[in-house]
Amino acid sequence: MFATQWVCRRCTLALTRSPIRPARPAHATKPLRRPLQRPLQQLQLARYAGTDSSNGAAAASNLPPALLQRARGMAAEHAELQAALADSFDPKAAKRLGELSRVATALAEWEAAQSSIAELVSMLSSPDSEADPELRALAHDELASTHAQVETLSTALSASLTPRDPFAELPCLVEIRPGPGGQEGRYFADAVFKMYRAYCARVGLRVNVVKYETLDGPEAQGGAGNEVPIAEAVLEIMDTGAYDMFRGEAGMHRVQRVPSTEAKGRTHTSAVAVWVLPSFPETLSTEMENDFNDPSSDFYIDPKEVRSEKMRAGGAGGQHVNKTESAIRLTHVPTGTVVSIQDSRSQHRNREDAWKLLRSRVAEQRREAREEAAASLRNTVLSRERITRGDKIRTYNYQQDRCTDHRSGVDVHNLPNVLEGGEMLDRLMASAKDWLVARDIRALVAEEEAKAAEAESGGKNGKKGRK
Repeated sequence: MFATQWVCRRCTLALTRSPIRPARPAHATKPLRRPLQRPLQQLQLARYAGTDSSNGAAAASNLPPALLQRARGMAAEHAELQAALADSFDPKAAKRLGELSRVATALAEWEAAQSSIAELVSMLSSPDSEADPELRALAHDELASTHAQVETLSTALSASLTPRDPFAELPCLVEIRPGPGGQEGRYFADAVFKMYRAYCARVGLRVNVVKYETLDGPEAQGGAGNEVPIAEAVLEIMDTGAYDMFRGEAGMHRVQRVPSTEAKGRTHTSAVAVWVLPSFPETLSTEMENDFNDPSSDFYIDPKEVRSEKMRAGGAGGQHVNKTESAIRLTHVPTGTVVSIQDSRSQHRNREDAWKLLRSRVAEQRREAREEAAASLRNTVLSRERITRGDKIRTYNYQQDRCTDHRSGVDVHNLPNVLEGGEMLDRLMASAKDWLVARDIRALVAEEEAKAAEAESGGKNGKKGRK
């Protein structure tokens, strides 16, 4: 059959009731008396369009080939790691298995939906289905719902292939500062601060006000409602995964409203800058230190990456010194960290102390590296765009009772609900997160296509060289 769109039962009924009125010939002097009825074949085409196997498979498989190939490769690696871990446990393999499980699960669900579509298409294409119209109609309804499900599963599979943010599971700090717009920007900065604090209270997130610096004097008068002008506010959200939840809020927030001090009723435009940064624990806890067998822990060190050397102790110590190889020196090859211990006469005790010290030093280096990455992130949150009112991510328009996210294109009304941290803010934050995922997917597709093109060009060059 032709690759046309599928038509629902209600539209088919409308097609049977509405006659076809042919165009009036130019030489006709009288109107046509009887409209032509739609042929049965045309009605069947409208009702059962898009059920052939070639069209059904093409419609369902809307994933880029590069992403599908990458997903299948990762799923194959997941199966190999599962088989290897069944024989012997390896911490690195277990960690990698956990990273791949998200992709393997999403791919299995997507392939199950594709298999369902193929079965339904095959059933509708068989001559036996004509004998049972009711079963055929049910199959059509099931096919339509499965097609919609495949779209959702395709998005989930694409998102699982994107690299997860390294700080996604950490708490976060939300820094709010007035941007361009003068005094009105200071008042709206307070509104944004209270919006996020109210949102956290509504969804049950633990918060801590790290800094709330207000301005005093005559300029502190004139805010809308209970707003006060602030110079800077820092809100710490202490729950795990808060950074992944709020990272889409970083950027310039523009406000358009009439200030209470405006005598002529003119609309002013101001902006507020928001930074979202990961928050790290100040000290390395004993619980983390004891969990040195977990590959995700900062204290984890692969023994294969450590070079161990035995040597004789030096210094004052009587007959024991320089006569037994009780001193231990450990070298962590990837970082070049060296630890030497000779405090005890027991080589076993010195080895334990050396490993403990080496884990602490490597964990501190990893923590410092993350903090440096977070510090650079603070400068790059807004460095991609100029900090001006024109480079905004969201607009709060009081006159139109509207809030617009310019990245996802989502408009919501009921602005007071947004500023109170209500359900409308949920919708805006979810759209921003979806936009970030879509951006990562586009980058991943471009990267995979570039790799495929490079491999193809390399293969052609190799063939030319052999000729």
